[in-house]
Amino acid sequence: MITHPNFKINLGLHIVSKRSDGFHELQTVFYPVHTLCDDLEINRIEKGVKLTVQNVDNLCADEDNLCVKAFRLLQRQFDIDGVDIKLTKNIPFGAGLGGGSADAAFALKMYNELFQLQLSSMELRDLAAQLGSDTAFFIENRPVYATGRGEIMTPLDLDLSAYKIEMIKPNFSISTKEAYAGVHPQQPAISLNELIKRPITEWKHCIHNEFEDSLFPKYPALQEIKDDFYARGAVYASMSGSGSAVYGIFKK
Repeated sequence: MITHPNFKINLGLHIVSKRSDGFHELQTVFYPVHTLCDDLEINRIEKGVKLTVQNVDNLCADEDNLCVKAFRLLQRQFDIDGVDIKLTKNIPFGAGLGGGSADAAFALKMYNELFQLQLSSMELRDLAAQLGSDTAFFIENRPVYATGRGEIMTPLDLDLSAYKIEMIKPNFSISTKEAYAGVHPQQPAISLNELIKRPITEWKHCIHNEFEDSLFPKYPALQEIKDDFYARGAVYASMSGSGSAVYGIFKK
């Protein structure tokens, strides 16, 4: 069985408060983009887990791979045997695009089908949320307004099919730890859930990724990429998530 996990972009990101569990309360909009995808093939085998990953310079241990973690999560609940996982990475790491989360979510859906577990979308979302803050988004893979640490999602009637989305990742990555080190949580004057309803031509002036405030001075190349998108006619441009990828939205 083969599938193609896509990436997401964040349309705005407010860091509202620091939680007692160490996470942060967020407001953001996740939007799926299919112009770049990983390749994920999973087949049943008699026993154990076999993992092959391509296009990655620094491989983590097999048990730290999110596709393997997704299998182990199910294995604790169901009597399932083994899988052979072949993953080709095309979505870059450390970019704020959710590539690893997408792989984990798509793997969960594939395991559900391969082993005929008959898990509902809600059950898959609950499992995915245990693997990462934005992993549950990729179960249904449609635009949502996300709160909490990103796992509480409300569907949005948002369609950008009349636009094309370009993405650039510079030759450096930004860890989540580094990104959060520079944030100053605060309640926004207007909820992102309200701002996103405004015309896209107004987003440039009201929808903001707050990670940019501390990361752009540290990494001037990010500001240059964003400025270049606007110079080329983008109606909206922003860093995605905690970076380092920056995207621009253009009229087709």
